[in-house]
Amino acid sequence: MSTNTDIPGGWPDAAALEQLANQFFQAPPATSPSIKQGVSPKAIDTDTSFDIKDPQSSLPDPHFEDGKIPASVAGSGRQPLLQKEETHPAHPAEHAIPSIASFSTAPQLPFSGANDPAYYFLQTPGPWTTGLPTAFSGVPTTTAINGHSGLTQPPFDVMAVRKDFPILQEYVNGRPLVWLDNAATTQKPQQVITRISDFYSHENSNIHRAAHELAARATDAYEGARKKVQQFLNAGSVNEIVFVRGATEAINLVAKSWGEQHLKTGDEVIVSHLEHHANIVPWQQLAEKNGITLKVIPVDDDGQILLDEYGKLLNSRTRIVAITQVSNALGTITPVKQIVAMAHAMGAKVLVDGAQSVSHMPVDVRDIDADWFVFSGHKVFAPTGIGVLYGKEALLNETQPWQGGGNMIKDVTFEHTEYQYAPGRFEAGTGNIADAVGLGAAIDYVTRLGMMNIDAYEHYLLAYATRLLRNVPGLRLIGTAQHKASVLSFVLNGFTNDQVGQALNKEGIAVRTGHHCAQPILRRFGLESTVRPSLAFYNTCADVDALVSVLHRLRGK
Repeated sequence: MSTNTDIPGGWPDAAALEQLANQFFQAPPATSPSIKQGVSPKAIDTDTSFDIKDPQSSLPDPHFEDGKIPASVAGSGRQPLLQKEETHPAHPAEHAIPSIASFSTAPQLPFSGANDPAYYFLQTPGPWTTGLPTAFSGVPTTTAINGHSGLTQPPFDVMAVRKDFPILQEYVNGRPLVWLDNAATTQKPQQVITRISDFYSHENSNIHRAAHELAARATDAYEGARKKVQQFLNAGSVNEIVFVRGATEAINLVAKSWGEQHLKTGDEVIVSHLEHHANIVPWQQLAEKNGITLKVIPVDDDGQILLDEYGKLLNSRTRIVAITQVSNALGTITPVKQIVAMAHAMGAKVLVDGAQSVSHMPVDVRDIDADWFVFSGHKVFAPTGIGVLYGKEALLNETQPWQGGGNMIKDVTFEHTEYQYAPGRFEAGTGNIADAVGLGAAIDYVTRLGMMNIDAYEHYLLAYATRLLRNVPGLRLIGTAQHKASVLSFVLNGFTNDQVGQALNKEGIAVRTGHHCAQPILRRFGLESTVRPSLAFYNTCADVDALVSVLHRLRGK
């Protein structure tokens, strides 16, 4: 291998790195070991089809009472592997890889494994490893990333995982699809697609209150999905999990049920400058209707919550704080546990918007101590049209229902209606049964990979992308918080955001351009829109390289 001795530390030149990267992709990783987490779920269990011979039985109406999943859940005869994982504090993504040089052709994966010579190309000690960042050399790294240390190679087989997502094999404008619009929606693994198809093929029925077999199967699958969500969030009970259309509907449910029931003239609601419109508009509507005051937590020039200023806003009139855990526009990770504790000390309730967090990091609602937590299924590799409202059980049961109809009642006369306890009291009518089952399958998928593994890999990838984007002339990153998830908003001098988006689309690269339903925070930075690539665990450094290459070409014109 030739090296350029003019490069400090013995770095290989760009041509050498290109050769090494090509060698890597010609020799894909060896088969992953048969372990429960950290490999493609398909590699663990390909038998995801419904077993018609497996006896099915209904659960008690309307939901679990004993907290157990029957053998028939999801038609598989198996209980899902679910493991409670410890939540670790976030650390700066920028520190994940202390120094990554920017090349026209960059290394394809920001890892090397000392025990897997078939996996990564910078393995054998030699002159090219002198001075390499530890993430690329054969020396195990001790850099902590969101609490992870000693991570020297990807925690799962990324290339095998990509094969689970059919749409990633798609071509756009003659180019392989590079999906970097994950903050808008995530793609779906075949396991989720198959599970929904199996439901419609073998279990489709309305749930509860029926004596026939298909109703039993559908009820088992639907309530089994609720149990999976409970375990995924570490909620105390399945009764705390309400199925809704998505995070937007969940926030509206809280505002228009608990909010209208408890908030009156003179009361105050606090939101942050980072919020998605879905966590602003319902509170504004309530303020106009009930005469309450809306206050806003400011952020600094990096997009970080100013906790001291937040403390000044809290007072005896504060009734609820509604806060995002991860900003959809900037990627900022907020200190929700501290925010919740400060609000509770003043007697206020807290709603946490987890739409952008649940796919990137472990979430423990009991550790956070949120009164409500909301998320959308389509942001966590599940179908659109399904989401979750978590609420503390006692709080849900003392809240008046938002909508009335079937399923949410115990008894109805013309004089009086008695409502179900949670979650049934908030699930009027026929719900989105099949997509709730699909959400359960998506949770199975990410749980098999391991949320801590996903968190670690994405932070390495974010650090890699951040470093390369900073080296694009004229590019301004918007949102440079110390603790970030996988969002990279930017503007490029000399080009409109639409021009950048169109140029990327020609190369098959999908990013979001616009205000991202978060106009207040963009205007805080003097902007009306940005270009927003956003990452997921199926993305690779090759995807980032493709993005950055187009940006360099634009600037070179």
